[in-house]
This record gives sequence, C-alpha cells and structure tokens, in this order.
Amino acid sequence: MDKRKLGNSGLEVSALGFGCMGLSFANAPSKIEIIKLLHSAYEEGITLFDTAQAYGNNEELLGEALSSFRKEIVIATKFGFKEGNHQLGMDSSSKNIRATVETSLKKLKTDYIDLLYQHRVDPNVPIEEVAGTIKDLIQEGKVKHFGLCEVNAETVRKAHAIQPITALQSEYSMFYRGPEKEIIPTLDELGIGFVPFSPLGKGFLTGTINADTDFDKTDARNMSPRFNKENREANQALVDLVVSIAKKNNATPAQIALNWLLTQKPWIVPIPGTTKLYRLQENIGGTNVSLSNNEINDINARLETIKISGDRYPAQIQAKIGK
Repeated sequence: MDKRKLGNSGLEVSALGFGCMGLSFANAPSKIEIIKLLHSAYEEGITLFDTAQAYGNNEELLGEALSSFRKEIVIATKFGFKEGNHQLGMDSSSKNIRATVETSLKKLKTDYIDLLYQHRVDPNVPIEEVAGTIKDLIQEGKVKHFGLCEVNAETVRKAHAIQPITALQSEYSMFYRGPEKEIIPTLDELGIGFVPFSPLGKGFLTGTINADTDFDKTDARNMSPRFNKENREANQALVDLVVSIAKKNNATPAQIALNWLLTQKPWIVPIPGTTKLYRLQENIGGTNVSLSNNEINDINARLETIKISGDRYPAQIQAKIGK
C-alpha cells in the first residue's frame, strides 16, 4: 500500500488506517478473530491503527495483537476523559493526561505512543495547557506526536503555537463535508495531517442502507437524526450518486467513497473500521481505484447539488459541538 505523510510532521503511515473502536462493541468477534483481523490488516500494508482509552478493552486488544510488529506500525490513542471513561466526563488536566498515558502504555504493551490525540476539548482546561503537557511528554519520549479531535480552526491554531500538531481527527466524508469550510484550509496552511473517521458515513456510503433498513436496537445510529427513516430516504440521492460512479469504475460504493477522500489532499488518511475480513479487503481496494480529475470534478459538482438532511448527533450533543 502507498504511504502518506501527515502534514509536515514527517510521520509516515499507510494511505489507509484502521479505526479500531468497533472491535470493542458488544457484538464484536472473538478475541482470536480480532487478532487475526488486525494481523491481516498489517499484512495487507496498513500501518496506522487508531484506538482510545475510552473504547473499553480496545487498547488491550491492540497491545496483544500488534506487539510482535510494534516497531513497524503507528499506534494512535486518545486521552480526555476521567480515568479514561467517557461516562465520567471530560478531564484534560495535566495530572489526568499523565495518568491516562501511563495506563495506555501498559495496556498497549509499549513504552511510547506514536500519536496522542485529545479525544474532545475540555472547556475547563485551556488548550494551551493541554498542548504544554503533551510537549513535556514528547520531550520525555513517552509520546511522539500530538493530535486533536473534533475541534475548530481557532483551537487548532492555539494548540499548534505551543506544540506542533501532527494530525487532526474529525468526521469527514461525502456524507459530512463540514471540515471543508475552515478546517481543511487551516490544516493546509499549517502543514497538519487530517485523519477522517467515519469515512464511509457510518455505513451509509456502502450502498447497503436505505429507508427500509432496520438497525439492531443496540446500533448507535438509532440515536443519530441523520439515520432516521425520513432522512435516510431524503439522503438516498447521495447513495445513488456513489453507486452510479462505482458501476462505471468496476468498484464498490465504499471504494469510491474512500478514494474520493484520498484525492482531496495528499495528507488525508481515512481510518475506516470493520470487524469483517472481506470488508477490510474491500476498503483496501479503495486505494487502488483511479478516479480521473474530470470524474473528481464531476463528483464534487454533483455533491454541491445534494442537500444532506439531518444532524449527525442528537440535539443535546449537536448543540455542544455546534456543527
């Protein structure tokens, strides 16, 4: 697989990463199957593995699965919640950052974290203080690179002035293009990489979801207004577009969605997640699709005519993030 550098940091990773959060869901495969899946990802050329302390037993799984080739990969994890538990609320105090880093190092069976993200902004701790703590951890050798998740351009600039940011992680796909307004231009200016999560629109861009789809009662998409029946029906035009492009290119809709992201900037590295080997292989195939400049321009022009209905999150959460 081709490699990409995350901005000006020099951190080189595979063009496609692996988002590991789903490996800790209630309906996830067995540990043996998960380890086989992660090994397959590495064997297929994936070197960026994304986890977080807030993802249940995720770090432990990665620590066991990836230890045999630790030096050949990049592990990204996250801090920002009390005791690493999102249910306890945010805490990006220096004391908590240091405590959660030590815990992550033990769980991941490593003595350094390649890329450490602040999972969410803590309104009680100035971002400059957070960046200062990470700067100290980098000087101590426990962390190699600093990242932020789901922040605005102003926050990026404030943090970057204290400790250069290697990557920003936020949602970005054909299904959610909010970062194009301010975030991507800011990252381009400052030389920061972009790691989109949910690059397949939480499955919507795979072409396997429509207005009649019934989600399992435990499925988090039940909480998203964007995935209610009416909005799925309203947003079907986007799926139809992706499916039509896929047919013309002898590819799957997921591969088109991933390749579209890869064409936007050379420092964008999507991190699709899956629990299935065939989906992993399908996603990797997205790096081999060759969309021409004319096709990309046509897709972008047609995307401008499609209005996406529904917020990403429930009203209470949407009000907090303001986007």
